[in-house]
Amino acid sequence: MIAGLEAKRARLAAVEAELSALGARHDLAMSAFKFDEAREVQQRIAELEGERAELAAELPPPGPPPLDAPVSVTVSRRRRPLRR
Repeated sequence: MIAGLEAKRARLAAVEAELSALGARHDLAMSAFKFDEAREVQQRIAELEGERAELAAELPPPGPPPLDAPVSVTVSRRRRPLRR
């Protein structure tokens, strides 16, 4: 069961990476007025988005972050009063 989940997570990561690359390729094709190429890329993007949705539905939601994770803290600076 664990091996199956890890395989699905790995495939999901690969799909997300391919979607990112295809998005950039689609933008380049559109800006170069290569509409046929852009349409083909868009069809592949639609297929991968469907696969991504299926994989995400099969995987359990991510758990809460571990308690020993670092927490970011911001410190605000006090403003000095203006001199007269």
